[in-house]
Amino acid sequence: MEKRWSIKPKSDEVAVDRLASELGIDKILANMLVQREITSFEEAKKFFRPTLNDLHDPFLMKDMDKAIARLVQAIKNNEKVLVYGDYDVDGTTAVSLVYSFLKKLPVLTGIGTEGLVDYYIPDRYAEGYGISFQGIDFAKENNFTLIIALDCGIKANDKVDYANERNIDFIICDHHRPGETLPNAVAVLDPKRSDCRYPFDELCGCGVGFKLVQAYAQKNNIAFDELTQYLDLTAISIASDLVPITGENRTLCYFGLEQINKNPRKGIKSILDLANIKKEITINELVFTIGPRINAAGRIQTGRDAVALLVSDNHDHAKISGISINVTNTERRALDLSITQHALSMIDGNAELTDRKSTVLFHADWHKGVIGIVASRLIEKYYRPTIVLTESNGKATGSARSVKDFDVYNAIEACSDLLEQFGGHKYAAGLTLKLENLAAFQQRFEEVVSSTIEEHMLIPEIEIDAEIELNEITPKFFRILKQFEPFGPGNMSPIFISKNLVDKGAVRIVGNNHLKMDIQSAKKPKESFPAIAFAQAHHFDDVLRKKIFSACYAIEENEFNGKVSLQLNVKDLKIN
Repeated sequence: MEKRWSIKPKSDEVAVDRLASELGIDKILANMLVQREITSFEEAKKFFRPTLNDLHDPFLMKDMDKAIARLVQAIKNNEKVLVYGDYDVDGTTAVSLVYSFLKKLPVLTGIGTEGLVDYYIPDRYAEGYGISFQGIDFAKENNFTLIIALDCGIKANDKVDYANERNIDFIICDHHRPGETLPNAVAVLDPKRSDCRYPFDELCGCGVGFKLVQAYAQKNNIAFDELTQYLDLTAISIASDLVPITGENRTLCYFGLEQINKNPRKGIKSILDLANIKKEITINELVFTIGPRINAAGRIQTGRDAVALLVSDNHDHAKISGISINVTNTERRALDLSITQHALSMIDGNAELTDRKSTVLFHADWHKGVIGIVASRLIEKYYRPTIVLTESNGKATGSARSVKDFDVYNAIEACSDLLEQFGGHKYAAGLTLKLENLAAFQQRFEEVVSSTIEEHMLIPEIEIDAEIELNEITPKFFRILKQFEPFGPGNMSPIFISKNLVDKGAVRIVGNNHLKMDIQSAKKPKESFPAIAFAQAHHFDDVLRKKIFSACYAIEENEFNGKVSLQLNVKDLKIN
């Protein structure tokens, strides 16, 4: 697929020069900092050396005082508390965090929650996303009087009313966009509330859960050091939920990764051992190794399995749970592959579907647990807003994914009269509708997307931080570049462009359609770097014939036979 290269505009030269001088770094790196709105020594210090003191006061969040007052009352009166969360990574990590903290309160404060706290993860197939009537019935039957809902609940007005009628209170901890009217809960913690003045509104659901326990600890004189053990769960959630790794999320991620690398909880250690990961854990491992396995439990079996793994303090139990989830993840991958192939076959050769600016596909037999992944896979082939639906409980239910800069949530909201329910973010959402409304929805969604999407949004973009020469890639340059981590949305791994390049004579095709090269400047051939270009073997003949090309790439470390060297990960190349 053709890609458009977009070089970020150069920042204010005065600000760049000043920062380069203050930090003792070259202007390329200083320019990249200014692009990230870091313009002073103090801001750079906070960026490169975050501290837990950078975290905001949790009581700045609307309703936090009400949430803590109700939780304190529940604990004081020996009420039963149910920690309730969604079945994905964000929900299960959030539940694991809050549940573990509440279970530990007798040790921390001497005030007991022994036998009075439990957790509940709804069944993806029988109950669907978010708070369910069945979950509230479970709470009533088992004498729970307070439910803490995590990563869900912001639109569950009818469910909260149902609970209120049964004398069950709700504290909602969510990060999705609210509807017009908030649920009638004791407290609604959501930094995206229009009346919430919390300084950072991009927390994930687990992040909001962390702020809840931070507030409880603050109010009850529990040392913050007691909370650092939960930062690993928060980091996994931030990375997997694709929220921006900026501001408070960056701080939480930075220390969460430190926790995983120094002292991983038994469940995470089990996953890493089974995946044979022995190197330093970065955001990549959270997104591509740990997150999918935690997610697989809720997609294929039950999210309770993921929580059981994450809260386990027994090595043998964690190992057994890890093996089970690993098997589930293998099953998930097989389903993902077969459904993706089926979905692509429905589009390929169908001119009506191929020529659209959106994709909306439905098949009654597709596995509900993987349709979100399938939507992402379809975008890799047909770069446009995509919704994949299947049948569940007599209705069409599905997941939406979007392309850069297009708000799929708004597009779905424009079709809300055809829907039973929907929720989500700019780039990912879930929805349910009656089967008889499916054709009308497909047409309406296409009309909305066609009339609102800009043409350039339909071509995948590679955003380039700076143009550099290969000889500017020095050990010091890379050492500072590495300190830009953790990378993620809002602070992506820097991409550079170099022109007038040529292969030194090492080009070959490796693996499944990948190019392995040794790149040097055609004009200044002194420096050369090994490079890998995934899925770009179609350039082999031109590169072999020593044609000059431009490449955009990330700089990374490659470890082979115990030796670590720099490698260029080529995202795209263009023959001159």
